[in-house]
Amino acid sequence: MSERSVPHGSGRDVLIAAAIAVVAESGLRGLTFRAVSQRADLSNSLISHHFGSREALLEAAVGWAVANSIATTELFAFVAGQITAEEFLASLATSGDVLAFQSEMIVEARRNPVFRTPILDLYKSYQQVTEAALRARGLQDVADAGRWVFASLNGIVMQRMAGIDDDRLRGALEDLQIELLARAERPASRS
Repeated sequence: MSERSVPHGSGRDVLIAAAIAVVAESGLRGLTFRAVSQRADLSNSLISHHFGSREALLEAAVGWAVANSIATTELFAFVAGQITAEEFLASLATSGDVLAFQSEMIVEARRNPVFRTPILDLYKSYQQVTEAALRARGLQDVADAGRWVFASLNGIVMQRMAGIDDDRLRGALEDLQIELLARAERPASRS
């Protein structure tokens, strides 16, 4: 077996991390029980034991990836104005495999209805964190703002994954921070 390139932990967590790494590197076509077990340096049979099927492994990986990326990308801190654009971009650099995996799964959800609900839950989780951060920033009506802020950030993340220069993305993130600051300083609109 190959040298383990995923963190140590419970067999289930190691298999999930290995599946994410395999998909990030080789796409969904590269995801086989053999590839995951080699990456995790664990027995092939443990995948069946913990998950039963490739789809169940992927569903579990989507849930794990969301929680992991929310924590590591500093989404809340950036939207709440607690960190700079530079710090946010640095946090994205540490989440490359997870973000690539999520992108693969988003596309797969268009083709395979099994993954639609987990992907909708993924977006719902990001939306909730974005809205909570906007509230922490002092905005009152966060539903609409949460949608456009998250859509903007999602686009920036995708551009970074595609290799767009960090200087250009930093400028867009700084513009977003300026807009959020201006909105927080405006009086709440009356309904």
